[in-house]
Amino acid sequence: MNLVSWILGAPALGMTLLLFVPRTQEAWVRRIAVAATTVSLALALILVGSYDRAAGGYQFVTEIPWVPQVGIAFHVGADGISVAMLLLHALCAWTGVLISYSIKERVKEYYLFYLTLITGVFGVFASLDLFFFYLFYEMAVIPMYPLIGIWGSDASNAYSKEYATMKLTLYLTSGAVLALLGLLVLYGGSGISTFSLPALEHHLALHPLPPELQRWIFPFLLIGFGVIAPLWPFHSWSPIGHAAAPSAVSMLHAGVLMKLGSYAIIRIAISLLPEGAAAWLPLVATVCIMNIIYGGLVAMAQQDAKFIIGYSSSSHMGYVLLGLSTLNIIGLNGAVYLMVAHGWMTALAFALIGFIYDQAHTRMLPDWGGLAKQLPFIATAVSFMAMASAGVPGFGNFVAELLIFVGAWEKYRWQTVAAVFGVVITATYLLRFVRSGFFGETLSRWDELRDATTPFQRLPFVALIVALLILGCWPNGLLPIIDTGSRALLQRIGASTMLAGGVLP
Repeated sequence: MNLVSWILGAPALGMTLLLFVPRTQEAWVRRIAVAATTVSLALALILVGSYDRAAGGYQFVTEIPWVPQVGIAFHVGADGISVAMLLLHALCAWTGVLISYSIKERVKEYYLFYLTLITGVFGVFASLDLFFFYLFYEMAVIPMYPLIGIWGSDASNAYSKEYATMKLTLYLTSGAVLALLGLLVLYGGSGISTFSLPALEHHLALHPLPPELQRWIFPFLLIGFGVIAPLWPFHSWSPIGHAAAPSAVSMLHAGVLMKLGSYAIIRIAISLLPEGAAAWLPLVATVCIMNIIYGGLVAMAQQDAKFIIGYSSSSHMGYVLLGLSTLNIIGLNGAVYLMVAHGWMTALAFALIGFIYDQAHTRMLPDWGGLAKQLPFIATAVSFMAMASAGVPGFGNFVAELLIFVGAWEKYRWQTVAAVFGVVITATYLLRFVRSGFFGETLSRWDELRDATTPFQRLPFVALIVALLILGCWPNGLLPIIDTGSRALLQRIGASTMLAGGVLP
């Protein structure tokens, strides 16, 4: 087995081993989960260093026929885009498992579902077969229901955790059904009876589907996967889901799960249906401004820390959708880079909020007051998180957003201006977040709070902060790898569009 197979296999193996561990052996349950995600993270780092930038394309490929009669195979590998996504998920999964040490009830069951979620997401980013892509996609979505419904907390006085998890499940499964319809029509329309993504890319680049059919299929994939992105107006499940989920699940929900939609749109919808993309993405570039502005304004009105970051995540994903709508190398690179930067930033945010909530049992900013006195390390980490989210130079978000703005300016002038205004909104609510929660009036009732003082407590926070700083100060480490995937995709769909007699905008 190669690197990509082992990255996917490590949490799957850990999940299998947990089945044979007695539930009373909680220490061993945690050790197995940590070991599984540590292996995946180490291999993801090796993958980044081993990926051949000069060669590009899909590397570390494993293909095992499964149902050859209909062209289904267990087919995994990674190009420049999926290498970045695998690294994103590996770090979020590892830090999430460490944060999960706060879980005290039904520990074995929790880690079983959590490792299932981790395995599903790795499978989506690694799959080169559309059947297994969809299988892993559903495998990543389904565990969210028990993880929130059993170990979560009420989203607010108005929304129970049962309501939140049911809404999340209904939205995501409805979107998945739409996407499945699009995939089945794509499979039948290709005429080559295979689910192999590389084979479909090669065939449809030379023999593209009729433009009318592409324009008809594309909305099914766009909306189906856009629900999890989340594309406005299909976003309302997301902030409630964030608020109700336990901290480590929120980390994966916002850090990785939301990226599955954008990744699927890039990998499948844009890659295989370039004429459909050319027809529909200008609309996406306009609609995503609602993500940015509306999400930011609603975040500004919140008092609950998780709702602030939840609506902020919806806002930031608008920038990703704007970047992929450009269909140029700068904008697409920026979109993928922001998926990585935002994933680590928002995982850090929910981990920090969870640390405070576990002791204070409240997420309301006015109740926190001046927590910087009691929790100096956590307050410092929150300040780093806020700077990263606001796009301060030195963090990965700044690099990514700059690339998106430059890439979008050529084609979407007024949308770019509106998106830049969204940065001002982001800075406003994040400054208020830091000021109200950590540098307000010191409240004596929080004198018993304990800061993160041990190396183990600080490790996940420090790891995510360092990763964000590396992205911001050394973009040449990951960006050239992403560029190989983006450039190959754009070259392929450009050739496909020319063969079809069209011109990409």
